Amino acid sequence: MSEPLFFDTNIVFYAFDSSEHEKQPIAQDLIANAIATGSGWISVQVLGEFFHVTVVRKQLMTSEEAEKVILSLYALNIVDLDRALVRTAISMHRKFQTSYWDSLILASANRCKCGKLISEDFTHNRDYNGVTVTNPFLRA
Repeated sequence: MSEPLFFDTNIVFYAFDSSEHEKQPIAQDLIANAIATGSGWISVQVLGEFFHVTVVRKQLMTSEEAEKVILSLYALNIVDLDRALVRTAISMHRKFQTSYWDSLILASANRCKCGKLISEDFTHNRDYNGVTVTNPFLRA
């Protein structure tokens, strides 16, 4: 199995946003590879945020279309939210001064022992308690 990767909501969103001509194929390849190798992780928070962004905020999909996408994402490993994860997120918020929602992403990645968080919303290459952020859209 490949190194475990945790996907932030923005990566999942770009995989299904056809208006993102440069980002979409990168996001799709990352997720497809993670599914094929069993190394990809998301949380129920990511699924909920994906639904909200695509159906409510950007209105790119109907709720039925978003539900089909979400069901397809069940091929990834999924972290459930619970009380302990909320406490860890609050602790990470205090330590790193990240928003609560970003702290919950970090706590989820940490829980499943993902060494990499794939995201464009965090500082590239920053380490958060053993989770290092990788922005796949940065040009070398």
